[in-house]
Amino acid sequence: MKPQAILHLDLDTFFVSVERLLDNRLQQKPILVGGLGDRGVVAACSYETRSYGIHSGMSMQVARKLCPQAIVIKGNASTYTQYSHLVTEIIRAEVPAFEKASVDEFYVDLTGMDRFFGTQQFAFDLRKKIIAESGLPISVGLSQNKVVSKIATGEAKPNNERYIPQGTEKHFLAPLSTRKIPMVGQKTYTKLVQMGIQRIQTLQEMPLAVIEQVLGKNGKTIWLRAQGIDNSPIIPYHERKSISMERTFNRDTIDVVRLKNSLQAMAESLAYQLRNAQKLTSIVTVKIRYSDYQTQSKQTRIAYTSADHLLVPQALALFDQLYQRRVLIRLIGLKFSGLVGGHHQIDLFDDSQKLIDLYQSIDKIKNRFGERSILKASTLDSKSIGGMGNPFNGEPPMVLAHRKQ
Repeated sequence: MKPQAILHLDLDTFFVSVERLLDNRLQQKPILVGGLGDRGVVAACSYETRSYGIHSGMSMQVARKLCPQAIVIKGNASTYTQYSHLVTEIIRAEVPAFEKASVDEFYVDLTGMDRFFGTQQFAFDLRKKIIAESGLPISVGLSQNKVVSKIATGEAKPNNERYIPQGTEKHFLAPLSTRKIPMVGQKTYTKLVQMGIQRIQTLQEMPLAVIEQVLGKNGKTIWLRAQGIDNSPIIPYHERKSISMERTFNRDTIDVVRLKNSLQAMAESLAYQLRNAQKLTSIVTVKIRYSDYQTQSKQTRIAYTSADHLLVPQALALFDQLYQRRVLIRLIGLKFSGLVGGHHQIDLFDDSQKLIDLYQSIDKIKNRFGERSILKASTLDSKSIGGMGNPFNGEPPMVLAHRKQ
């Protein structure tokens, strides 16, 4: 069986790179992208700031103290989404199938292409094409599986390329920190360090049974990845990938308040599902079906997000544009599409750590007690929403009342 050839592409410091593309004066300068307030969060930081201990997700106030000379820029999610789409289209035009792992990260299966082009040459030519047509720096890694290619990309950064020939995976990984293995977060890394396992080579030499005993169910996967073994498939990316909900009313209605409350409940439920799956959406579609069975829909492209406070207004605005006939409605629906992997972080250029914590707290409650365990007062009577019918252990739901701005 012919070995695979998997290419990983990662746009370097994506948000920072876009800002530099738009303003050349920012080149070589320490840059922080994120919320401007003292309670804001660093969404991205340039390489020049990292020697100061700054990283994404850090409090902006702390980052400013660590690097007072840094230029702080409020992020623009819409702009970053446009550039993400641009790079996506360049890749789509060159390869038959690819996986869009996040707004700035891609996997491509090049297996068999060496018969026609030379896999390594094709991969590096694709990188050059992206740089030339988008103006953005991008690093790539090429090996026989996704994990090794992703690690190779990290070692190639910034703005470079790395090829790991078949059979050299263990040798390539051996001197690297175990923190470089996907799935090894800070807690797992701390456990490994406490065992004296700081380098991947040490992990490679450890018995699998010992690692499983210490790390539990993830131990085998981490140990195999340390050996350079990974069988995870490429998941082809399609813009149509979506999640949706609909409500058919028992009686056709013209009650706009009720319709909007139902739509809001659907938006909140779908947004919660996005966050649970670590996904972001870039297309919102609202559908209504009238009592005469005529169906209309309207959609809009937005910056990638999974946040209620951004998705709910978009859905309600589409409804206002769509509902012009003032005829009885029998069904209303909402769809989020254009999904990619990613975290809520991209939404939070104008948010505070307090808001991030609020979302995390709400989602923890929903994960534990059911999706309907916490909801806004206005959506309390919306009973038809997919996951919102889940049991919540007999406990009454917590209610978030609206607060006028």
